[in-house]
Amino acid sequence: MSWNKRLLNTPIIGNITKKIASMKVSNDAKNIAEHFTQFLKPELATTDELRAEVFKIRHNVYCEELAFEEVKAEGQEKDEFDDHSIFSMIKHKPSSTYTSCVRVVRSSCEAELLPIEKYCLDSIQNESLHPSNFKRTEICEISRLAVKADFRRRKSDQFKGSAIGVISESTYSETELRCFPFIAIGLYMAAATLAIDTGIKHVYVMMEPRLARSMKFVGINFHQLGDAIDYHGLRAPYYINPKIFMDNLTPGFKSLFKAIENDICEQLSDLKLI
Repeated sequence: MSWNKRLLNTPIIGNITKKIASMKVSNDAKNIAEHFTQFLKPELATTDELRAEVFKIRHNVYCEELAFEEVKAEGQEKDEFDDHSIFSMIKHKPSSTYTSCVRVVRSSCEAELLPIEKYCLDSIQNESLHPSNFKRTEICEISRLAVKADFRRRKSDQFKGSAIGVISESTYSETELRCFPFIAIGLYMAAATLAIDTGIKHVYVMMEPRLARSMKFVGINFHQLGDAIDYHGLRAPYYINPKIFMDNLTPGFKSLFKAIENDICEQLSDLKLI
């Protein structure tokens, strides 16, 4: 184990080191918010054409790259939960390319299950936060987050602060590169806006524990509800609500959230969903 890893694992020194690093990232995020809005834009998939783009991105990631699902002849990955979901994408403004997508699965009745309820219900060991305790209209699941490989893969230390992946150096400028490590965070913030501003009070997600730890680093504190299981890889059930989200988000990332929230809320207002 390297000296810096040993420091991070030392109870007192490790906690201080992590806080200092988190403060640095949070401070950088104030500038990142400006760059994010300059090059990237969250956009709701409100038409058949845009939803088809969502399904194409998901097919590219979940079927072709990760092989979590079978390759479909039509090149679109869809399932039963899409009928009661809201979708958001993040667009790269200069190229008008959609980089990524996420959905918020909602429920209006007992028949409209969340994916976690249908496939992973036994993994939820925290009975007090079980979805059955809450009104159907007040629960949702963040699901099917996908980022295109072109906006994700990179050498691990090529760009400072990057958490997503490589960007084609021949295509994207150095200034633009500062935005891309935050695409996944941006997707979660778009999903949070969709939940908060449509009356959702309880949010669930199945994710890799290491991703949950990464989100905690910027102040998005998902509460683990049970042990990790083998579900498209090692994943565990997590819970968050609007209060937990807003109370723990670091100041720098609040500025990024506000920028994303403004974009999403304008679109929700146009759809008369808020």
